[in-house]
Amino acid sequence: MPDIAFVNGSFVPFVDATVSIDDRGFQFGDGVYEVLRVYRGVPFRPEEHLARLDRSARALDINLPFNSGRWMDLIMDAVQRSGYAEAKVYIQVTRGVAPRDHSYRAALAPTVVITVRSLLPLADRLYRNGVDVITVTDLRWGRCDIKCISLLANVLVKQQAVNEGVFEALFVREGCVLEGSTSNVITIQGGRLITPPEGPLLLSGVTRLVALQLARDSGISTEQRPIKETELYSAEEVFLTGTISEILPVVRVNGRQIGMGSPGPITSELVARFRKLYA
Repeated sequence: MPDIAFVNGSFVPFVDATVSIDDRGFQFGDGVYEVLRVYRGVPFRPEEHLARLDRSARALDINLPFNSGRWMDLIMDAVQRSGYAEAKVYIQVTRGVAPRDHSYRAALAPTVVITVRSLLPLADRLYRNGVDVITVTDLRWGRCDIKCISLLANVLVKQQAVNEGVFEALFVREGCVLEGSTSNVITIQGGRLITPPEGPLLLSGVTRLVALQLARDSGISTEQRPIKETELYSAEEVFLTGTISEILPVVRVNGRQIGMGSPGPITSELVARFRKLYA
């Protein structure tokens, strides 16, 4: 089965997909993106992802070339062409092609790329045993709520996590934990789900919102407020959320055990409830 790419109006094999070296995405990281998960050939929560793509593009003054209906048609066409039942769909829209200059013309035609690649889910042992994470100083810019393609800080701390043999790195600013390099973070304290609030320093993930709703549907109260880094160590449970990782238990932060050192009952229940959404 082929990895598929849609580039500026045409579907091509992934290996044949190209964009201009003058594209502002390449020159400046001037663009936005989304990643969707496909289960059994069906994209998961595409409307929420497309709504966030629109918000991100508006924040950067990038004109999206398609409405939500056209985006959905392209996504489904790409998935069907690939033939993958389990896949990830990557959408990237840059401001377009122009001679290198920091300023830009409003009339630029955006570059649109959609790719579909086979997805191998995370090993089930990570959900059974939980994962380790570290905390790092947050060096990102002030609009982390925009899902832009400028991700150098995230790349560097993710590599730091890999180098230290852990799954994820959590950004901390002024003593408060915000999110991971590729995930959101949720704690359980006193039986209540607590997660950092939405705002310019946090990219609220689709899976994060699904997890909060699943908790409320189960009668578990939720709260969005700043979380001190020290609260991670005293939390009953901690878990990550993300499009690829879904709901993933955390059992150690900076080498310190969380709770009993194994996935807790609330996290395990939410994992099970989440999986029923696409079963």
